[in-house]
Amino acid sequence: MNEFDLVLPAEIDVREVGMRDGLQLEAPVPLDAKLEMLEALVATGVRRIEATSFVSPKAVPALADADQVAAELGRWPEVHWSALVANPRGAVRAVDAGVADLEYVVSASDGHSRANAGCTTAEAVGRVGEIAGLAHGAGGSLEVIIATAWDCPFDGRTPITRTVDVARAAVTAGADQLCLGDTIGTTTPLRVVQLLDAVRRACPGIPVGVHFHDTRGTGQANALAAIQAGVTQLDASIGGLGGCPFAPGASGNIATEELVYMLEESGVRTGLDLDAVLAAARVTERAVGHQLPSSLYRAGGRSVPRALETR
Repeated sequence: MNEFDLVLPAEIDVREVGMRDGLQLEAPVPLDAKLEMLEALVATGVRRIEATSFVSPKAVPALADADQVAAELGRWPEVHWSALVANPRGAVRAVDAGVADLEYVVSASDGHSRANAGCTTAEAVGRVGEIAGLAHGAGGSLEVIIATAWDCPFDGRTPITRTVDVARAAVTAGADQLCLGDTIGTTTPLRVVQLLDAVRRACPGIPVGVHFHDTRGTGQANALAAIQAGVTQLDASIGGLGGCPFAPGASGNIATEELVYMLEESGVRTGLDLDAVLAAARVTERAVGHQLPSSLYRAGGRSVPRALETR
């Protein structure tokens, strides 16, 4: 090892969230176009896909067809499917639709929690046990995603101690794993590492993933910082789509193709084929009807053909 070496893992587990987070701010995409997206995403080799969200159709019209989407997931048994829920009612809907691996969002800040879920953080945490019971009863698992883990558009900077308290309470109530969400894309690498360290100390043995938005151009840097800190589960969205409907100014997630490019070119296996990811981005662009924000997608993938690298 020399002073320029990065300490990176051999493999990273990427969860594709474009079907949920990526589409929730978009005009509703027809079911057949969503199924084309799903088929293209599965072809990338991704092992985990967040398929949809069982939330109020009035609040998020783009995901009003969650039950219809869930009914089609059996086409691809090789993929680990999950769905996001906002309350126990959504968890019941998801389980009834055949999706038992759930993600439940708890905002670390009261301001975002009221805007996103209509309740305080404490009230949202109080629902974890019931949702965990529903997931476990159906043979599934519960991941608690802590939104505004670093900053809130209403309350400002989220104290580390507050996010840690939410994480600890969620695990105590039955969460199987955690995910820290940079909902408005404001955090930076040092803050990423500091919060990860604090949460792990408070919740030893619990898997902790990360969910970054690229609002201020720091998403990939934050992802690399998290990976160097030992995180092996990261969320990404095809084409860089996404954003929270209840967080003013929030923009898209880190782009799946950009994360795959960075990692694979650094010798870290993702299991995803970059050309197939770019093909899925083309399908996604047609589905949403506008240009995707991903810089790599616009650049067209690798800058140097492999055949020319040794010349």
